[in-house]
Amino acid sequence: MSRERESFNEINITPLTDIFLVLLIIMMVIAPLLDQQGLNLTVPDMVEQTQVKENKTMTIAVTNDDKYVFDGQEIAPQDLEALIKDKAKSLPDGLLIESAPEATHGAVVKLMDSARNSGVTSISMSAGG
Repeated sequence: MSRERESFNEINITPLTDIFLVLLIIMMVIAPLLDQQGLNLTVPDMVEQTQVKENKTMTIAVTNDDKYVFDGQEIAPQDLEALIKDKAKSLPDGLLIESAPEATHGAVVKLMDSARNSGVTSISMSAGG
């Protein structure tokens, strides 16, 4: 009375095919919607030289040995706030920090803190080479 069981050698791929067809339909519905997204950019026309306003940004460099340089003159760390406060009146567009590759983060952060304490709200960074 032993009954031999037949081995199941075939794989039913109907459920797999159903899933792929559903995914294909979803992709076909979504694909046209993706083309409508994007940015609407307008390219500016040529600007005449007389229309460009003068750059009134203060630039302070941080050297490799963590010294601060403004207009070619070295500034002591304790004098940073006073200098930035004084120059911010004539250069109101903010501060650009030009950091040398080997300058420490601490020196750059000290300059940023001094600028914030002096009332400068716009601070930009530039990594020098």
